[in-house]
Amino acid sequence: MSGPAPLILLIEDEPQMRRFLRVALEGSGYRYLEAATGQEGLVLAVQHRPEAILLDLGLPDMDGLALMASLREWSRTPVIVISARGQESDKVGALDAGADDYLTKPFGTSELLARIRVALRHADPEAAEDPVFVLGRWRVDLAKRQVLVDNREVHLTPLEYSLFTTLIHHAGKVVTHRQLLKEVWGGAAGAQPLYLRVYMTQLRHKLEEEPSRPRYLQTEPGVGYRLRVEG
Repeated sequence: MSGPAPLILLIEDEPQMRRFLRVALEGSGYRYLEAATGQEGLVLAVQHRPEAILLDLGLPDMDGLALMASLREWSRTPVIVISARGQESDKVGALDAGADDYLTKPFGTSELLARIRVALRHADPEAAEDPVFVLGRWRVDLAKRQVLVDNREVHLTPLEYSLFTTLIHHAGKVVTHRQLLKEVWGGAAGAQPLYLRVYMTQLRHKLEEEPSRPRYLQTEPGVGYRLRVEG
């Protein structure tokens, strides 16, 4: 294996499971980090940028699916859910939330290591995103959900923030009305392009220097919107 071994982050509150996985992963040559809470796991994910994450859904401080949503706002790191929740609905919910794989406890070491190898093979090395996005007067900390304009924090509503970060993830590319409605409103019945116009207007007033002549949040008439990236 060339270069450093892949770094695996485990987010799991059960001490026995952490010990078991520490032995299994380090014994197989992986570098290893662990967190006992969701918040600690998010901090380690931002600081160390692991190649894969093992995530338990039953954390003491936050729901595992909420943690998954926070991760997916800025990271495409493969996530394998390890959980005692074995119902099909739990698996589907985790996969829909952004998990790459799902293992039900108890599981064997060989199966876990095989799933990790698959996740690492399928990971896109170009997909890693910096949790801080900087453009002109804007600085967006995707891990902290913080938006700064000229170093002053700007409050965005949840839908405004979701629309803005969706454009950030596709920066420089045209994002169609249909795609934005799906990613921001989740395909909710009744969601329509009018919503996009309203929220885009609100974003421009909060973020653009001249909202009527936006420099970055640009309309592609009849198609969608684009976050213009200079340079």
